[in-house]
Amino acid sequence: MTTPVARFSDLKQEQINEFLHDRIQVPEDLQSNVMVTTLDKVYNWSRKSSMWPLLFGLACCAIEMIATAASRYDLARFGMEVMRPSPRQSDLMIVSGTVTKKMVPAIVRIYNQMAEPRYVLSMGACATGGGPFKEGYSVVSGVDKYIPVDVYVPGCPPTPEALIYGLLKLHEKVERQSITSVPWYRKGSSEAVPVPILGPDLFDPRKVQVIKEHTLGSAAAVKGAVASKARLQPQPMAEELKARIRAAQAQYRTQKQPA
Repeated sequence: MTTPVARFSDLKQEQINEFLHDRIQVPEDLQSNVMVTTLDKVYNWSRKSSMWPLLFGLACCAIEMIATAASRYDLARFGMEVMRPSPRQSDLMIVSGTVTKKMVPAIVRIYNQMAEPRYVLSMGACATGGGPFKEGYSVVSGVDKYIPVDVYVPGCPPTPEALIYGLLKLHEKVERQSITSVPWYRKGSSEAVPVPILGPDLFDPRKVQVIKEHTLGSAAAVKGAVASKARLQPQPMAEELKARIRAAQAQYRTQKQPA
């Protein structure tokens, strides 16, 4: 049994059905020339169809990401073949690989340099929760502790099919957004994520006061610790004590002299 060949007009109608507005009826004589839809639908369609990922990888997941853009899986089908080396020209950060404490400040700095609207996809077990290196001395337990993540793709490493599925889920999220509620069109500028500080350990500068209270106690305890530290500073020796020490030293030298 042969499958009937679909007409071009039918295929075209299937493509535009998702843009039709179901509450407004177009007169029959204009249906071939007029299509009624919403601004959100067209705007989100254009954004999801030209989403440019940021070109950087951290570990073995990056190899799977590269394979996704190659000819076998052809990421260009979704308008995402342009992987930009600059955060100024990218709107999707794919965190692919192990996120070390030394790398987190650079990731947050790059995220802040991306223009709105911007999205983050966490690819693999390492980026999502630390993976096999969880609780290690040099690996963070998830990049979402430092930047907001929109989609998580599990796996170690995920296959290219899994990454494509995660990208399609991100497209669905974009389609549900509205111009009237997205944060980048509200009054006021969006706040940048503070770049974490790498010292003896990695910490968020917004949590400095919490860290102080946890390690040193309350404000009163902090003042007490400062006062006790001041008491431990070396004090000048009294003249009377100096004279007694000199007398003891002279007596000791006298006893040591041969008779």
